[in-house]
Amino acid sequence: MTLRPLSYRELVRRLKRYGFRLYRQGKGSHELWVRDEDGLVVPVPRKNTDIRKGTIRAIIRHIGVDFDDFMK
Repeated sequence: MTLRPLSYRELVRRLKRYGFRLYRQGKGSHELWVRDEDGLVVPVPRKNTDIRKGTIRAIIRHIGVDFDDFMK
């Protein structure tokens, strides 16, 4: 599966699938999402435009999930 930009809502939906929840508002336009089972925190930009491919790739690497599984 190819990497493509995702909307904020689509990215959040995928993070919730892996057990993440909104933890708090971070600095500026970022939110912090946490997974309670291991305490992993990932920053997510809160934007009205699509989140760029490089940012999506970094988030996938940070949470340590399979790329193809995340993009399904």
